[in-house]
Amino acid sequence: MIKHILRADFKQVTFKNRIISIFIVGSLIPFICLGVVSFYTIDSIITNKVESSIKSELEQDLLAMENTLNNLNHVSQQLAFDGGTNKLIEQLEHATQPYEKLQLRNEIKSELNVIVFSNPNVGLTMYYAPDTHTYDFENFFVRDNRFEPGELPVMAEYPDITYFGPHLSINRSINQPVISTMRKVNLPEQNLYLYIETGFNVLKNILEPTHGQTSKRRLLILDNDDRIAYSQLGDRFPQDQPFPRNSQETVSGTYGSYAWYTQMSNQGWSLVSVLPRDELNREKNQWLLQITGFFLFFLLAAVLTAWILWKMVYRPLDRFNKEIKSLLHSNVKEPTDAIDIPEFDYLLYQIRNMKTKIWDLYGEIEQKEKRRADLEVEKLLYQINPHFLMNTLDTVHWLATMNGQKEIDKLVLSLNRLLNYNLGKMGEATTIGDEIEALKEYLTLQQIRYDFRFDVDIDVEEEAMSLTIPRFILQPLVENSLYHGVSDDGYIHVNIQLNDELKITIQDNGAGMSQERIDQLLQGEAEASKRMGMGIGMRYVKRVLEANYGERARFSLKSEVGKGTTVSLIIPVNGAEER
Repeated sequence: MIKHILRADFKQVTFKNRIISIFIVGSLIPFICLGVVSFYTIDSIITNKVESSIKSELEQDLLAMENTLNNLNHVSQQLAFDGGTNKLIEQLEHATQPYEKLQLRNEIKSELNVIVFSNPNVGLTMYYAPDTHTYDFENFFVRDNRFEPGELPVMAEYPDITYFGPHLSINRSINQPVISTMRKVNLPEQNLYLYIETGFNVLKNILEPTHGQTSKRRLLILDNDDRIAYSQLGDRFPQDQPFPRNSQETVSGTYGSYAWYTQMSNQGWSLVSVLPRDELNREKNQWLLQITGFFLFFLLAAVLTAWILWKMVYRPLDRFNKEIKSLLHSNVKEPTDAIDIPEFDYLLYQIRNMKTKIWDLYGEIEQKEKRRADLEVEKLLYQINPHFLMNTLDTVHWLATMNGQKEIDKLVLSLNRLLNYNLGKMGEATTIGDEIEALKEYLTLQQIRYDFRFDVDIDVEEEAMSLTIPRFILQPLVENSLYHGVSDDGYIHVNIQLNDELKITIQDNGAGMSQERIDQLLQGEAEASKRMGMGIGMRYVKRVLEANYGERARFSLKSEVGKGTTVSLIIPVNGAEER
């Protein structure tokens, strides 16, 4: 059922739409297949490229931070465990003289400056006593003259050392983020810690990337417990909150509209690179946009090619259609316009030759048919039954015997006029007026001949009297009424009306006829012909109408036994020439 429906729908598709569809499908299917394969291939390549770039930069940043922390760790180890500075601090603790204390403090600062200045990545350095919440030996001014290590973000914590994540420098002269360490100093009698933070611009290249794919990258630092110690996206990844991943073994994933990648350091903390997913797919979207542009270009090219081909084919087809319509409706020879396609020009030339031959043949057939119809009518005219003529002459004989010559003269005069009209050589066509005059002569003869009386009423519109009609039309119809039922006091009404068409009606109140009898009259059977008088019957009338008017003339015969017969003719008023 579905197959038949699809086949029926396909039959309704025009030739133009079929060509366009075929070209679009033929052009786009290879492109679509290539596009699908390319999409998955390029998608994999771009994804791997982007992920590799992000991981590479993340590894570089992680390595840079590890090196920075290792440097801080190395400096802190020098200051916290080596004997020079620690001995001076221990001596300072036991010194009682102000001069001695001042001298020892200068020596400690000198030692610190030597170590700090030999490491350009080291910034603020000082000692911190947690018991008294005081600091000493700072090499730069401390911001707001206060130091609270508990407020700093812990990145990794061990028994002897703590790593703090990026935070605003404690150095009053630097307004940049730094990372720092705080290590316990190896002094048995004192609870003292060494605080060291990075110097100026050390973290700038790590925390503020401005190149390539990472222009919108943001960094997070996770502590040993996978909590966020530092965040450049505080609204989505708040600081001091657990990082949203299932386990520390998960190295990449998505969260909301962001994608993230992580690397764990040797110290146990992790560095996380966070990118908007739109930025991550930017190259892929650009490639898809290019593919879409190519697709639209190929689609436009396919439609344009199909349209050009359709014009090349449709124009000749339209010309062929006009030629075929002209072949069916007209024999006018139109000027031959070349289509400029040799194959189509040849076909058009053949069609026009065929058109000429068909119309020549049609003209020959039309002439032959006309001659055949004329011969049929002429044949029928020569088949006039002499029975009526013999009866009339017999009547003349009896009238001459029984009456005087006036009646004979009247009868012979009417007979001569009628015979002159019916058998004359004036041609086929006549006027309504002449046909009525002949009919009156015929009725005069019939009233003399029959031994019963009948009335004939003829109503003709004046405008119709001059109209041209075929000869010998009315008499056979009236004759039919006389021979098929009219008796004493019979009545025959002849009515001729002219409107858009000429309508002739002959109605009588005779005995009527059965349908079988009507068929005999119309078919012209021999028995019916023998009973005719001078007329040649209904078949003659029908043949004359068909020969002159074709299907434009209409003939009808209605009769009812005991009630009478009505014969109707409808003839076009513009004659037979336009048939």
